[in-house]
Amino acid sequence: MNDTFPAVNEQLNLDDMLEDRSCLVPRDFTRESNNWSACMNYSLDMIEVQHGKRPLENNPEDEVVQRKLPKLSDARDGEEVVLASPDDQAGDQRHDEDTSSLIPSIGRDNSVSSLIHCSRSDYGAIASLNRSFRSLIRSGELYRLRRQQGVVEHWVYFSCHLRQWEAFDPIRRRWMHLPSMNFNECFVFSDKESLAVGTELLVFGKEILSHVIYRYSILTNSWSSGMEMNAPRCLFGSASSGEIAILAGGCDSLGNILSSAELYNSETGTWKTLPSMNKRRKMCSAVFMDKKFYVIGGIGGTESSNALLTCGEEYDLKTEKWTEISSMSPVRARGDMPATSEAPPLVAVVNNDLYAADYADMEVRKYDKQNRTWATIGRLPERAASMNGWGLAFRACGDRLIVIGGPRTMGEGHIEVNSWVPSEGPPQWNLLGRKRSGSFVYNCAVMGC
Repeated sequence: MNDTFPAVNEQLNLDDMLEDRSCLVPRDFTRESNNWSACMNYSLDMIEVQHGKRPLENNPEDEVVQRKLPKLSDARDGEEVVLASPDDQAGDQRHDEDTSSLIPSIGRDNSVSSLIHCSRSDYGAIASLNRSFRSLIRSGELYRLRRQQGVVEHWVYFSCHLRQWEAFDPIRRRWMHLPSMNFNECFVFSDKESLAVGTELLVFGKEILSHVIYRYSILTNSWSSGMEMNAPRCLFGSASSGEIAILAGGCDSLGNILSSAELYNSETGTWKTLPSMNKRRKMCSAVFMDKKFYVIGGIGGTESSNALLTCGEEYDLKTEKWTEISSMSPVRARGDMPATSEAPPLVAVVNNDLYAADYADMEVRKYDKQNRTWATIGRLPERAASMNGWGLAFRACGDRLIVIGGPRTMGEGHIEVNSWVPSEGPPQWNLLGRKRSGSFVYNCAVMGC
């Protein structure tokens, strides 16, 4: 297991946006100055004036639209919203004027610079202003520039139902429903992996005769399929860094355990075959750490054995070489159950430190890179139950670790999102959100963009 934005089906009310400063900048964004914010507020207010229109608050027609389509920033914490595409949001209110400068009073470059610092939650509403705003946001240019300048918001995407994906914004603490996927029954019940890379969420599974990849794009708020890896697989380890992701190991369509690896570039939509690992492995986990890619644990080994692996492998992207690392897996062999009954290692990296969730003892462990040992540093949230590690999500989300799960109950229960910032001291879990839902997490991924 690896593993959306509040209602973009809204017409932006500019006066409300100016009054509600929180809709422009998340509270944990670093601000070098307030100049861009003041400029943005003033210039957005001037757009309609320069086009000869009255302020929106005095436009009865716009008031009707506003009542029908509530603003994202008006939603309360914990509220659930459904996403709609920028095209749906724009509706018929599309200006024909030349708006290539976006905000004419400050020019295109300053407009883009200001928009980079807006919350991605508001991009759908901003896209409804006119064709130029919509084209800019759907092109992905803003997200590329955000990545270059280190402006990143992390959202958690997860599935607690076989047919539905949701997202959680830990900054505004809001739950969001993604559009439904158009898939067949075979895919629903197949083993699935998920991965967030760039502005995409990839879900890997199997249909009747072949592996398939469904791709969700935050630029269009829609799902698509048809993408193919060079060597289709399942039960692999994967991790992403910016616009690239690496997938390693897993099984092919015949059940053969693989040692091969591939790199995916979300900017170009291309796959590149990498050198193979030293050991073949499936049901492994993977992370990026210290600008290198690591595969941890799994089942495999030599051609004649399918043993539980305690080693890891490090891939250097510069030298394109794999190095085996002993005792890197936090998983400890249990003689009372087969290795395949346990989930892949629950690992995550924050600030280049590797952490693991020990589901059996409900503990958090930290990896000592120098001594290659694991040490217990605290407890997991008490209500985060699992079935041998399955159904529990343990992920890095910016500078924090998050645990998504809930107590086992008959029928529908609750799902909780708990957070801990390692730099603040020993594990002290903060409940970010809780909602009625299935409490078994099938897949989970964190997208930072």
